[in-house]
Amino acid sequence: MTLSGGELRDLAGLAAAPVTRWLGHELVLLDETTSTNDEAARLGRDGAHHGLVIVADTQTRGRGRQGHGWYSPPGENLYLSALLRLDCPPRLAPPLTLAAGVAVHDAVASLGVRATLDWPNDVRAGGRKLAGILTETTTRGQTLEFVVLGIGLDVGTTAFPPELQPIATSLALELAPASAPSRAHALAALLVELERWLDRFIAGGAAAIVPAWRERSELIGTRVRVQDGARTVTGIAHALDEEGALLVHGDDGAHHRIFSGEVTTA
Repeated sequence: MTLSGGELRDLAGLAAAPVTRWLGHELVLLDETTSTNDEAARLGRDGAHHGLVIVADTQTRGRGRQGHGWYSPPGENLYLSALLRLDCPPRLAPPLTLAAGVAVHDAVASLGVRATLDWPNDVRAGGRKLAGILTETTTRGQTLEFVVLGIGLDVGTTAFPPELQPIATSLALELAPASAPSRAHALAALLVELERWLDRFIAGGAAAIVPAWRERSELIGTRVRVQDGARTVTGIAHALDEEGALLVHGDDGAHHRIFSGEVTTA
């Protein structure tokens, strides 16, 4: 993995003496991969254990939700995926995205950045995207075989491509480059918070996560536009229910319960 000497020592130390109880004790470091989600899924199919974490220096086909690409330059940011084997029906797995969002929020707060959450998978700072989350499930019949939880966190990027400059940010831009944490430091903070919120999700499901998500989001009460396939809903986002669905009072007078889609403030 293309890291400075200090980062490499820190990551080696993190692998040798984990800061968590179970998450990331098996830590795979890659110079390059198509996407960490692809690699975690491949290892999952080969029988890799619950809690495996893949971290790559760069991704050649990093992606977010709805097939969007994820900017993944080498040497700058965190691109990681966790493999989770959960004892729950596949339909109960999607709110893991909300748990991961809360974890990223709290990790960057511990690093000195004030962030907010957008439903369902974005973490923003100063109105721009700081991190994204992609949850992908693999099933066998009606059984959940494993979940891959992917997180892209912009840590050190200070110059985004022109098309991303108005909408993306990083810890380095929010804190000033000299104050930004190393990727190893950011990874340690993220693993601690991610394990904490995954434990809560595993113990109590979405209902254990939703109140914390609401507290960290500024979306509720705002006017939104939701694109869910061919369906477009506009109205006021008024709540998140106990299963993690977004509730919207539509301009059409109907009450909409949204489980997926692209949400923008209108």
